[in-house]
Amino acid sequence: MLVTATEFKSKIGRYLALVASEDIFITKNGKSVAKLSSAKQSKVDIMKSLFGIIPNDGATLEQAREERLARYEASN
Repeated sequence: MLVTATEFKSKIGRYLALVASEDIFITKNGKSVAKLSSAKQSKVDIMKSLFGIIPNDGATLEQAREERLARYEASN
């Protein structure tokens, strides 16, 4: 489901209930800025979402996180 940030703020309770059955994508100025997903999401789905993000060169999760943050800061 796609929802604006303004609508999400005003109806947060509704979306917290809906997130149990589907992901909520929050937009701001027409651009997707966040994804709200269930805390009970399967671990397999979570790992699939990380495929290609974490390098397969023995790097730690902390190193991968720092690299992603650096790329984000460089792009802004």
